[in-house]
Amino acid sequence: MTKEQLKELWKKEEEIAHIHGWDFSHLSGRYTEEDDLPWDFGETIQKYRRDDMKLLDMDTGGGEFLLTFNHPYQNTAAIEGYPPNYELCKEVLLPLGIDLKEAYGGCERLPFDDEAFDIITNRHGDYRANELLRVLKPEGVFLTQQVGADNDRELVQLLLPHIKEEPFPDNHLHIQEKEFVDRGFNIIESGEVYRPIKFFDVGALVWFARIIMWEFPGFSVDSCLEELYKAQEVIDRDGVIEGNIHRFYIVAKKK
Repeated sequence: MTKEQLKELWKKEEEIAHIHGWDFSHLSGRYTEEDDLPWDFGETIQKYRRDDMKLLDMDTGGGEFLLTFNHPYQNTAAIEGYPPNYELCKEVLLPLGIDLKEAYGGCERLPFDDEAFDIITNRHGDYRANELLRVLKPEGVFLTQQVGADNDRELVQLLLPHIKEEPFPDNHLHIQEKEFVDRGFNIIESGEVYRPIKFFDVGALVWFARIIMWEFPGFSVDSCLEELYKAQEVIDRDGVIEGNIHRFYIVAKKK
């Protein structure tokens, strides 16, 4: 395939890059992300969840993960701030009787009363420890799985070698644990891990970079064309482009 044909193919991937909920099925068979984490976040939540608890799921996406909890809907609340996902949640979660609010996990004030929840879950969303402290009941539990600061950095450096700063430099386990302890929580359990992520064609990486725009700021096919050609050379030579994902989790209990 000529360089011009490659560029045309990549431009098509760029044009169709969008996401509904958190659905990466467009990349099926074209990339792998090793999710064999030492912990199962869903199982971890079930260790602490009881049906009688008031539960909040933050930055719920399309509500897909939340619904796997099988938590009583009348005791469930969720927030989502990304407009397309919020519209999806209105269709999926509201008819079930779940208390849905349009808000981001990292907003200055969550749209709930003080001490409203027994348990708060957060998978890959933002949060403010002081707001968690406010809306959790005494001895309430916050559980989060996070994308760490080092996530996909090899891929970012491949496409955007001039970018040195991480988008979320404080997203390391030891930093977040200290924040919770300083705010008045006890750390019940935690863990941190790196796992491989692999792409088998450059078009898949283009789509991914456009979707994960906060990790690949300013990326476009036109502005990164020479880097994309270099990435194609890696594919031609090795058959794969590799990087690492960075994940950690924390279970923190309000004192």
